Amino acid sequence: MTGAVSGRDDAAMPRPYGFSYEQRADGTVEIVHQGRAAGTLRGARAEKFLQEAESGDAQLVMARWTGAYKHGNERLARQHPRNRGARG
Repeated sequence: MTGAVSGRDDAAMPRPYGFSYEQRADGTVEIVHQGRAAGTLRGARAEKFLQEAESGDAQLVMARWTGAYKHGNERLARQHPRNRGARG
């Protein structure tokens, strides 16, 4: 069952993009998503983030650390009766 998790095809999920980060002289790391600040990390969290970002897919790591990633259920949630509103 390659490429599938819990019956979902991960290949259909969009890859995160638009992230960048800057490490400052004081060790602080600022994560930016599409030109807007998405998170600031300091101390041990900043160090751990840098290790992950440098060893893996940096876009995916930044999306995960900021919480700005799709979970795959947005379409289903939009169709739920409580989220339909006046659209019916």
